Amino acid sequence: MSNIDFIFEEKAADIGNFLVGRLLPFKQKRAIGPFVFIDHMGPATMNADENLDVPPHPHIGLSTLTFLFEGAIAHKDSLGNDIVIEPGAVNWMTAGKGVVHSERTPNYLRNKTKKIHGLQIWIALPKHLEDMEPDFVHIDANDLPVWKEEDLDFKLIAGEFEDKKSGVPVYSKLYMIEIKANKTQTVHLKDRLYGESGLYILEGSIKHQDTEFSAKQILITKDAHLCAFEILAGSTVYLFGGEPFPEERFIYWNFVSTSRKKIDEAKLKWQAQEFAKVPGETDFVPLPVDSFKKP
Repeated sequence: MSNIDFIFEEKAADIGNFLVGRLLPFKQKRAIGPFVFIDHMGPATMNADENLDVPPHPHIGLSTLTFLFEGAIAHKDSLGNDIVIEPGAVNWMTAGKGVVHSERTPNYLRNKTKKIHGLQIWIALPKHLEDMEPDFVHIDANDLPVWKEEDLDFKLIAGEFEDKKSGVPVYSKLYMIEIKANKTQTVHLKDRLYGESGLYILEGSIKHQDTEFSAKQILITKDAHLCAFEILAGSTVYLFGGEPFPEERFIYWNFVSTSRKKIDEAKLKWQAQEFAKVPGETDFVPLPVDSFKKP
């Protein structure tokens, strides 16, 4: 692998019943292509009396991507969608000018021991689409492009890669690719990627120039020159990135925008509970108490 710019360790944050690992952003790197936020949820086991319950909360200016390895999450939103996501599927919610959603353990698992493990990702919208109408799409696991290269299993979760295109309706040029190694071998990517690129090691390890990188590390390049690296048998990695936007993105709480003013307006709107409601739900995540400090 050439041109590695940053190497980061996953940083854990406790959000109640389980830990999430913060992969992006960092002080040194605020985005990778259009990707502005990546959390690794779990893996965690919850007892029968423990459940995931994230009440309704708002988003603007982004698309969210949820991808599970284990467990299930019941998604409900202010557009009226009510769906359970399970491993291998993709939930793609585009907030645009504003959407509200909740994330909870499904009813059929609430009184059982259950596991939760996955990735939650925010992808910024192009500036001219930040105020688009919100939308939601669920893509079944069997509908994602998969292929083999020697003893490597590839899956295109979102975006475009060479002649392949995911059904996830992205709004800029990007890619998110899963690679699983059945035996130790070299992954060749010369001239195959574009824009900025990152690599996250979910499990196992990779080697480059006599250096081994292990699980929960993220490697970020200055550009997409991820040429070749050795991946060890049993490893799973994720490549993500794409063309960066020319404008800076501001992130505060659940809001992403090229405009600080729009973020402040969203704060006031949520504080006044003027966002659309999630049908059947009355609780909500309050605006953070320090919300009117400089975002």
